[in-house]
Amino acid sequence: MTLFEKIIARQIPADIVYEDDLVLAFRDIKPGAPAHALIVPKKVIPRIADAKPDDAKLLGHLLLKAAEVADKLGVKDSGYRLVINNGPHAGESVPHLHCHILGGRDLAWPPG
Repeated sequence: MTLFEKIIARQIPADIVYEDDLVLAFRDIKPGAPAHALIVPKKVIPRIADAKPDDAKLLGHLLLKAAEVADKLGVKDSGYRLVINNGPHAGESVPHLHCHILGGRDLAWPPG
């Protein structure tokens, strides 16, 4: 099981900010911004490159709920960034698709 599967199964504690039947969102333990949460699908998809056409509805749901989580984090109006890493060179550390929601400060461009 990945770290995120263990969080979903409540085997590891997390500061959960949103949950429904399809996704779970929780605060990052090493935040890169004042507001930093991860939203993960409960279905295991290792990374976005492994998503299938059947996952389209889930991926859309993930993004729509990411916007709701950003609102819960208080960054809806000031702005926020959504980041999905794919592979080790992109910074992927857990092989379970997840979207970072970052905000609460000015975010530089380009990232990295």
